Amino acid sequence: MGTRILQRLASPIFINSFKTITSNLNRGPEKIVCSNSLSFTAVQNYAKSKDKGKDKKGKGAKVEINEAVISELVPVEKMRDRCNAAIDKMKDEFAKNLSLRSTTGSIETLRIKFEGKDYELQELAQIVRKNPKTMVINFGSFPQAIPNALKAIQGSGLNLNPQQDGTTLYVPVPKVTKEHREALAKNAKALYIKCRDSMKDIQNEFLKKIKRQTNTSEDLAHSVTKQISAICDEYQGQAKNIYEVKHNELVGK
Repeated sequence: MGTRILQRLASPIFINSFKTITSNLNRGPEKIVCSNSLSFTAVQNYAKSKDKGKDKKGKGAKVEINEAVISELVPVEKMRDRCNAAIDKMKDEFAKNLSLRSTTGSIETLRIKFEGKDYELQELAQIVRKNPKTMVINFGSFPQAIPNALKAIQGSGLNLNPQQDGTTLYVPVPKVTKEHREALAKNAKALYIKCRDSMKDIQNEFLKKIKRQTNTSEDLAHSVTKQISAICDEYQGQAKNIYEVKHNELVGK
């Protein structure tokens, strides 16, 4: 008799608990916790706070360059040509004026101001390498150019100290010292900064052209502005890489 009463009491509890289990299983990512009293509790899984923001972090999207779109507002090819010209000029200056060893070819193309015009040194004088330690520059045809030539040679960054004898300059070729390397590296940085600033000026010039166009939608102007900045940043990065290679070469890294 007692057993039947217990069975009748336990059956509703078990049935209700079974329904709770079934219901909880259909609710998704929940855990079922069972106690000794046959009662069941649904526990919802939540993401940890440190995991919530993981997907929100990320780098900005790369700017896609569409030159057809840019050309609607500004001549992008002209901008590229000017940036390339600035880099080429820097590379040319590096080659001419930042040589570790002062060879005859290093000073042949030095620009000399003479009678209101610019000339290369080799156009005004005969340049000869007398021996490994001395260069001879003869100004027999244009002796009036000597004062400006002296200034140009001394300011060339080649660490040259010419000595004048009549219409002839004798130029001792110095040894490559640590101080000489550092001086050349300093000049290289100055040329790089000049190139970089030139490209920044080009960038600002083209950005101003966009701002002056009043019949352009804000979205288009904003897009082209970002693209122009991205293009100029790329050129500035190229100039920096060229400078760093030259700097390492000069300081002996």
